[in-house]
Amino acid sequence: MAGERNTNEPALQGAGQALDQFKYEIANELGVTLGGDRTSRENGRVGGEMTKRMIQFAEQNLKSGNRI
Repeated sequence: MAGERNTNEPALQGAGQALDQFKYEIANELGVTLGGDRTSRENGRVGGEMTKRMIQFAEQNLKSGNRI
């Protein structure tokens, strides 16, 4: 709940830093400042956009026959 930290681990070792960078790039594009003092809607918007873009990336690669 409040104050708990995310303990999820990326599927690939070392991907955490890239995902954090991606998160802040998306937040910057959306004009959102991330943080615990922000609403779930603001923080969730960034996560939703990340998911959307990662799915698009995977679909494009699968369509072109590339393995991810």
